[in-house]
Amino acid sequence: MKQDNRVIAILGIGTAVPEFHLDQADTSQRLTEALRDTPNSARWAKKIFKQCGVESRYTCEPNLLESAEHCRYFSQTNQTAPSTSDRMATYKRESIPLALDAAKKALADAKADVSDITHVITVSCTGQFLPGLDAVLTQQLGLAPDVNRIPFNFLGCAAGLKAICLSKQIISTNPTAQVLVVCVELCTLHIQPSSDREALFGASFFGDGASACLVGVTSDKHSRVFQLGNDRSILLQDGADDMKWDVGNYGFDLYLSPNIPKLIGTWIPEQIEHLLDGGPRPALWAIHPGGKGILDTLEEVYDLEPEDTRPSRTVLRNYGNMSSATILFVLDETRKELENREAGPTSGISLAFGPGLTCEMIQITYLGVGAKRTAILDEIHV
Repeated sequence: MKQDNRVIAILGIGTAVPEFHLDQADTSQRLTEALRDTPNSARWAKKIFKQCGVESRYTCEPNLLESAEHCRYFSQTNQTAPSTSDRMATYKRESIPLALDAAKKALADAKADVSDITHVITVSCTGQFLPGLDAVLTQQLGLAPDVNRIPFNFLGCAAGLKAICLSKQIISTNPTAQVLVVCVELCTLHIQPSSDREALFGASFFGDGASACLVGVTSDKHSRVFQLGNDRSILLQDGADDMKWDVGNYGFDLYLSPNIPKLIGTWIPEQIEHLLDGGPRPALWAIHPGGKGILDTLEEVYDLEPEDTRPSRTVLRNYGNMSSATILFVLDETRKELENREAGPTSGISLAFGPGLTCEMIQITYLGVGAKRTAILDEIHV
């Protein structure tokens, strides 16, 4: 009897960004001009913009490309800053086409049809409306009206990976299921008209983007996939006050503690060891670039080489932190590197962090194409 060598995997990935490009040096200069009456804040902003590891980002808001005098999101302008209601109206208008774009690309990458989708998980923490993104995507993608819709709202940067882990768990009990995960984040809508350091720090490296993936059981038509292995979700100790978003009058107020990299370096190694359960050291490190300091810390703790974190740093440099959507950009960049060097099966780990502090992690294996992929499929199955 022939062995069923199919595995649960990310079958396709799609990414999308808005049309408006934010050059980091230009944005820093315009923000510094807006802070001319608070020189200490201006100097600090200039420093953090230069050191955060970001060179460019994308935004759905063209006003963020205007001069300091006319940008409603920068402090000390002669115009009224957008209210939370204004920002949510922009979110509703701009998030839908971006999410649709990423979802269609993921389905095309997986060679899948909308009729294959049994579950859709929508993920976002930068805006809300009802009927929600899950309902809108169901209608505009042409999904079945009885598709199982699961919205993940306001869970932060780790939610994209959490959705992937949940998808794997769903398919583990129902191998015929196919789960479409769609993440969309418009982080730049929450840039604050403030000279506070916390607000300026958030303004320095968050960007807008959408990503999607299809999770299901592999078939002969699938290649360049990531098999999904064991996963783990953990609420770290002593981190509840270190990463917070509150709804304010002018968007969402973000606070990120400078202690986050230290906390991750202290608590995460034990959790990774628990996940690996005595297995070998990961060859792949698909890390959500929540900030340059997080990547620096994990490089130091695990003695990683620059190539180990290159996909994460590339995404941070070119797109910034797009909250939940970012991890699929990292996996896509990782896949491109592996494909370019015609890599065989390669195992590793994916990590993402969010408010709580929460850490989501899952073991991944890139299966590649052709004979190299077939060799490992002969050894693993659902």
